[in-house]
Amino acid sequence: MREKRQARVGASPRLMTGLVLLALVMVSINLRPAITTIAGVMDQIPDVFDLDPALLPLLGTLPVLAFGISGPMGPWLARRFGTGPAVAIALTALAAALVLRATVPALLLPGTFVAGMAIMTASVLVPQIVKANRGTGWWTGLCTMGFGLGAALGAGLVQPLQQSFGGSLAGALAVWAVPALFGAVLIQRTGRRPTAALAAAGKATAAAGDASTPRWDAASSAVVPTAPAMPLRKQRTAWAVTAFFGLQAMLYFAITSWLAVYLVSRGLASADAAALLAWFSLAGLPASLLAPVLASRPAILRWMAPGLGVLVAVALLGVLVAPAELQFLAVGVLGIVQSAGFGLAMALVVIRSAGPQSAGRLSAMSQGFGFAAASLGPLGAGLLHSMTGGWEATFWALAAEAVVLAGAGFFAIRGPLVRVDEVGLVAERDMSTIGVAATNPAAR
Repeated sequence: MREKRQARVGASPRLMTGLVLLALVMVSINLRPAITTIAGVMDQIPDVFDLDPALLPLLGTLPVLAFGISGPMGPWLARRFGTGPAVAIALTALAAALVLRATVPALLLPGTFVAGMAIMTASVLVPQIVKANRGTGWWTGLCTMGFGLGAALGAGLVQPLQQSFGGSLAGALAVWAVPALFGAVLIQRTGRRPTAALAAAGKATAAAGDASTPRWDAASSAVVPTAPAMPLRKQRTAWAVTAFFGLQAMLYFAITSWLAVYLVSRGLASADAAALLAWFSLAGLPASLLAPVLASRPAILRWMAPGLGVLVAVALLGVLVAPAELQFLAVGVLGIVQSAGFGLAMALVVIRSAGPQSAGRLSAMSQGFGFAAASLGPLGAGLLHSMTGGWEATFWALAAEAVVLAGAGFFAIRGPLVRVDEVGLVAERDMSTIGVAATNPAAR
């Protein structure tokens, strides 16, 4: 009986680790459809929502602008409620925003902004959870692949969903609230128990007979002392990682906001352009999975970080010059290298940080400042197109930005790890904390 009971206890941490990973992937899938569904039907927005066409660049910029100003919200909610509940709150707010902006035309722009804030709140906490669970490159890869899968599903299904709703674009946009709510429930329920890493750490502490085990309730804290660290804003590695994240995000949102419009201008039907936008995300799924895994190997990381920027520049110019019949190939190549860049950006937050809270703070900084800069991508690309009347200047400007991205990658992989004082208030059932909850009788 005792052996069977021990076997069940040993299986539980592995099961919980799997559930945490599943919850993280589900969260990631929900953090892109709010953007790519709009991009896939951008040509219909002015008529359906009675929106001035001049405001279309703003519609593509609003969520990214919201990303830039809401970066600190995720860590604040995590300290207040725990990481799992914080992500659940963000996904619930996302679901509400998706429904309201789709069903109330006057709320299209405000709802898009709120959706962006909710996406950012959840997004900054993903690397913190990965780091705290001692996740490998595969963890980061699966999460970044979830981002790409969500983007592809949003772009590829919006028009078929519109047809299934009898031509209602509002229904095709609002239905994405359902998976967001499912993700909120999953991450909340998963966050109610310690993770495998937490349980393993608890067993080690119990074996050592540590009498200083703290209480793990909503009012207790886990104190993990470290040497005092410099403020994040004074750490060059943090700024290099932030620059890399921001530049790749600027490229991504400029591409997803205007690629379909560009393809329509090249003579493709709206449905075909939306399908190619979905293909842009789908083609990159393997790259978004493998990039963090490869980045965990220092010998590969040395050339991978700067090399991806150069490849993105070449791929952008390929889309510009490729004839219509070769756009499937050109867009696919662009999707591969762009998704690899995003996977590497997420991996750098984990690889270049010293601990879970360092990863959380670096994630908030890189995504906060990075997305604030990235908000200029869709707006700048749209304005440059309007000023020149063509797309050549826009694509050349994006290619030049990709070269700067290569420089940021060169510096991001050099220098000391980003480190903050690993001290903070963490609730007992916060999945992002490695501690001793499993040994606390009061927590059972």
